[in-house]
Amino acid sequence: QVQLVESGGGSVQTGGSLRLSCKASRFYASGYCLAWFRQTQGTNREGVAMFKSDGTTTYADSVKDRFTISWDNADNTLDLQINSLKPEDTATYYCAADLRPWSICNANRHFYESWGQGTQVTVSS
Repeated sequence: QVQLVESGGGSVQTGGSLRLSCKASRFYASGYCLAWFRQTQGTNREGVAMFKSDGTTTYADSVKDRFTISWDNADNTLDLQINSLKPEDTATYYCAADLRPWSICNANRHFYESWGQGTQVTVSS
């Protein structure tokens, strides 16, 4: 497993931007998947952006063209740039890691074995 610590959440108005960061402890894996999920009270965690070790990125349809996931391998930091925020983006955002070399790297939360503590994003209209 890997330790994950998120930061960068906050309160913004509709149309604003935020940059979330997730600092990971150093890990060694031949293949891996890193992801951002979000969750509101009473709902399941929703995968919004995934980064695979081969550089492939995947986004949920609801955030495509507004969210950008990036991984700095030298700094072990996973970022999520969020633009054009909407009230429906309000949620607790979590980063997650799946260090299995055969990782499918999709939005299924059950595939991820490491999770951060979450950071709150609140968007007001």
